[in-house]
Amino acid sequence: MAPAVSIENLKKSYGDIEAVKDVSFAIEPGEIFGLLGPNGAGKTTTIRCLCTLASPDAGKVTVSGIDAIANPRAVRNRLGYVAQEVALDKVLTGREMLELQAALYHLPRKTIPERIERAIALLGLEEFIDRKTGAYSGGMRRRLDLASGLLHQPDVLVLDEPTVGLDIESRIVVWDFLQQLRDDGTTIVLTSHYLEEIDALADRVAIIDRGEIIAEGTPDALKQTVGGDRVTLRIREFTPDAEVATAREVLGGLDFVSDIVVNAAQGNSLNLVVSGHDNALLSIQEALRDRDLPTFSIAQARPSLDDVYLAATGKTLMDAELAAAGTRNLKKENKQAMAGK
Repeated sequence: MAPAVSIENLKKSYGDIEAVKDVSFAIEPGEIFGLLGPNGAGKTTTIRCLCTLASPDAGKVTVSGIDAIANPRAVRNRLGYVAQEVALDKVLTGREMLELQAALYHLPRKTIPERIERAIALLGLEEFIDRKTGAYSGGMRRRLDLASGLLHQPDVLVLDEPTVGLDIESRIVVWDFLQQLRDDGTTIVLTSHYLEEIDALADRVAIIDRGEIIAEGTPDALKQTVGGDRVTLRIREFTPDAEVATAREVLGGLDFVSDIVVNAAQGNSLNLVVSGHDNALLSIQEALRDRDLPTFSIAQARPSLDDVYLAATGKTLMDAELAAAGTRNLKKENKQAMAGK
């Protein structure tokens, strides 16, 4: 059976910016595939090329065996796409929006009422469907957007950051809905920078950083590759560099500590990899106390997808997000400064 989606050696630049450098992955029918990475990593550009909204500079994209570059219209008939930004006409009711979407897809008139009612029921829109969308909450707007993307019953549903900005109740509704769709046989491509979302939903995940895939596999398999438990430690609320250096010396001498990374963005916290010790936290605190170093906070956890990202890039996803935000703000300030001249 052909993959539901296949992307090979995808490249896409905008001027001098390489948004996607060399991305390849395949998605099997009936699975949720997660594309995880910070903002600016290349997730949205990859998705736009998949959905025929952008033309790649190089590479191959197929959906259900159909070449997306050579036959974009045929591919669009098999795809449902829900963009990161919800775009709804505020003067229409939810039902009118779905009827408009059905007309745009040229659905047979006899099937439209049944499909609309099914989408309404799936996403719990009954109470709100005949109200104008301008009165919808963010969560309800996202649910209606999802319903619109499903009316033509696509083989592949593509979601770009589907729960960004939603409250926890709305996120859970969306999660349950996506799992039900997957169980019914729909292939789902999901981009997100929420670790817990990808971990909870994805059958397989590809981690993208700076336009390249740096890791791919099931969430459990990826976490097993980094080995050992993670200990996050802070000497003080913000630890001076001198005390960080002393702590690294002390902790580096413990035989059950295999790696130490300092996270400057989180108050010079220390992220450790520990294994083969039943009382790692107690031993760490005793070793620090012997050098007159206090413990502001300490916690131990099993490896996460963030640890996979950290092992591959040397930074956490939060660090990458903060760096990307800083770059965006700098560009904005420079643009404003140029405009003011």
